[in-house]
Amino acid sequence: MLAGVAAGSTMYERAGGEEFFETLTRRFYAAVADDPVLRPLYPDDPAGLEAARRHLELFLIQHFGGPDVYRSERGEARLGWRHRGFSIGPAERDAWLAHMRAAVGEGGLRPLDEAQMLTFFGASANHLVNRP
Repeated sequence: MLAGVAAGSTMYERAGGEEFFETLTRRFYAAVADDPVLRPLYPDDPAGLEAARRHLELFLIQHFGGPDVYRSERGEARLGWRHRGFSIGPAERDAWLAHMRAAVGEGGLRPLDEAQMLTFFGASANHLVNRP
């Protein structure tokens, strides 16, 4: 055990489970709703934005070691395929990452967990860029 962290624990468990990821995605999407670069990439109606938030929440829960509800509801993640219809360039990537960094930063994670989570988000955002 490392400073109160159980051996073999998942990020999902260490972060606080479903509640952490719901709160994280709510903070993130509150920022997206007002972002002039990102908002046009999402559905116009609030229900569509909420659906996108919930998909991200379920994906993150599964990715970080929680229940695989995302897979059972939506199939395999295949992030590149799911985002292929969106025009994502450096500006969109940077705006997305800035909001996600802020949302994660407010989450109260242990420094190593926060760094690992941000590394994942950075790599994922870079992977989804599909235009110069």
